[in-house]
Amino acid sequence: MKPPPPPAPGTTKAPLPWISPLQYRSPTRVAPSPPPPPPLGTPAPPRYVHHPDLAHLIVSSPSAQRALDLFNAAAAQRGFSHTPATFSALLIRLARARLPSATAAVLNRAASAPCRFLEPHFLPLFRFLPADHSLALLRILPALLRRRRVTHKALAVCLNQLVSSRCPDVLTELLADLRDPRNKYLPKPNSCIYNILIKHYVKKGDLETAFKVFDEMHEFRSADVRPGLVTFSTLISGLCREGKMKEAFELFEEMIEKYRLVPDQLTYNVVIGGFCRLGQVEKARAIFQFMRKNECEPNAFNYTTLINGHCKKGEVEEAKGVFEEMMSAGVQPDAISYTVLIGGLCRHGSVDEGITLVQEMREKGCKGDVVTYNLVLEGLCKDGRTMEAMDLLERLPLEGVQMNVASYRIVLNCLCSHGDMDKASGLLGIMLGRGFLPHYATSNNLLIGLCDVGRVADATVMLYGLADAGFMPEASCWARLIESVYRERKIRRSIELLDVLITEG
Repeated sequence: MKPPPPPAPGTTKAPLPWISPLQYRSPTRVAPSPPPPPPLGTPAPPRYVHHPDLAHLIVSSPSAQRALDLFNAAAAQRGFSHTPATFSALLIRLARARLPSATAAVLNRAASAPCRFLEPHFLPLFRFLPADHSLALLRILPALLRRRRVTHKALAVCLNQLVSSRCPDVLTELLADLRDPRNKYLPKPNSCIYNILIKHYVKKGDLETAFKVFDEMHEFRSADVRPGLVTFSTLISGLCREGKMKEAFELFEEMIEKYRLVPDQLTYNVVIGGFCRLGQVEKARAIFQFMRKNECEPNAFNYTTLINGHCKKGEVEEAKGVFEEMMSAGVQPDAISYTVLIGGLCRHGSVDEGITLVQEMREKGCKGDVVTYNLVLEGLCKDGRTMEAMDLLERLPLEGVQMNVASYRIVLNCLCSHGDMDKASGLLGIMLGRGFLPHYATSNNLLIGLCDVGRVADATVMLYGLADAGFMPEASCWARLIESVYRERKIRRSIELLDVLITEG
């Protein structure tokens, strides 16, 4: 994706014809052929189209080819020349259509256009281009923007895309350019760039390389490159995830004493969460109190982390105490805070308290989601209150709560484990009607369970319903079904089942 070479001195450069990159042929000096007629149902552009209207037509065009045709047709108008806005509209339309080669062709044409482009015209492209084309765009940006180097913002946007892609070779190539003092298109990295790299290595679990990047930051004596709260929070989070709380706390203290950085609520929460993850809730509470003494008032996120730590240890009363403390401090619980405490109550035998808390959520205008209600369903099933769980499953979709497959599987698995085949078969019918499939093992167990209680006809009907949704029983389940049908002396149905078995393999 290199810009075209400048014309030789003393020569004039003939204008390039507008050739669609999607239908590229050898370039010629003759005038371009007229664009093909638009597809039926597509409104034709006006006789003379202005730039804002053209940009709108390109963005709303039904296909990328149609967008290119409009772009080329507009250029044929007398006195018309494309602007950065029309180029940007076409580039984004092509990139969104996953046509990187066509995007590259238009970018090359834009590099030789007499337009004054700005960085925001190109930054959205990084979201849609593959990794190699993103790097190519970064390299051509100086030519497009008529400047020596790209900005730190453009580098950060591209780098963010590359670290989230699955193309380590392209990322390695950019990092090699970044560390090469001879490169002429990249700026020297600043704190933001280093933070992106540290976050990338921490996410990969490569703490050794993350700390090497951290050490590299110290080599610069510049205000633009200085470890900040984001840097330390990311590294401390990586250490906490690996259970290295001693090293994490030492780094936390170093951040305060050596770098004179005042921790914020997020940084404190990383340490609180690290101790809670290891079950060391008392140490987490000590950090919580230290936070308050240093005039950093906890937010809902901090309280929720501590509540979750108590719930995971089964300390429900302590969790309720933190929740009440949160309310007394004037911090309004959010949906996550309520859900965490509801989960703790339901898992430890206090389902009715959990349901009361759900009602309190509603009264305060805090809407529970499918995660909240799945926790209640688990609690009801654990208490053997399957009828209430089924009523909840029936009622919640009517109240606008979008249930997921896990919601139905929780109740169905419970019914099967208790041998309640009547309710289980009824719930399976509801599931299939709403487009949800049970677990593979549950489906097999349900079919065998129906055969065991003599409901062979129901098992057969259920099998056909499951097969329509793509389910195929395991061999032992097939054998049990055919044996049961044969014992019922329904020879024809046995033959039909065998035909399905042979046909489907």
